[in-house]
Amino acid sequence: AQAAQAQQIAGMTQAGAAAQAGMPVSHRPMRQAGRQLRSTTQLHAVVEACQTVRIAAVDNEGVFIVPMSFGYDWADPADLEGSDEPRLALWVHSAVEGRKVDVFDAEPRVAIEMDVQEGVITGNYACAYSYAYRSIVGTGTVHRIQSPEMKRYGLERIMAHLA
Repeated sequence: AQAAQAQQIAGMTQAGAAAQAGMPVSHRPMRQAGRQLRSTTQLHAVVEACQTVRIAAVDNEGVFIVPMSFGYDWADPADLEGSDEPRLALWVHSAVEGRKVDVFDAEPRVAIEMDVQEGVITGNYACAYSYAYRSIVGTGTVHRIQSPEMKRYGLERIMAHLA
């Protein structure tokens, strides 16, 4: 059996990741702001409906993205000092070696995407057709989990979400 490690991707908001990385806290607003999911209820619904998170990172070979199963925890804004956004912590696991692990160790800042498909939007001509979906896109920092208790907790979060 291949050994696995638990990892947590914490602070899945642009402002939270920037602050943790010592970068200025700012982000580009959505071009179509009317489509932005704003309520905590909407965000929770997308995360709960998704079975896979796509995690993007960069190394000396270039940009890559990997789909992963996940579990999660939420922290509400009232519990976070200086934040007005909910904080999402994702729990993932992987082998203890390989490109993904090497990248996360060298540069723990990542981007994530998850989406829920809603269906085709029809139109009167080809360019009027589209596809409806709800999604979450964000940034965060990967933290390798060392303690057996936290590894167990992370795997329990993954199983609670997927089972």
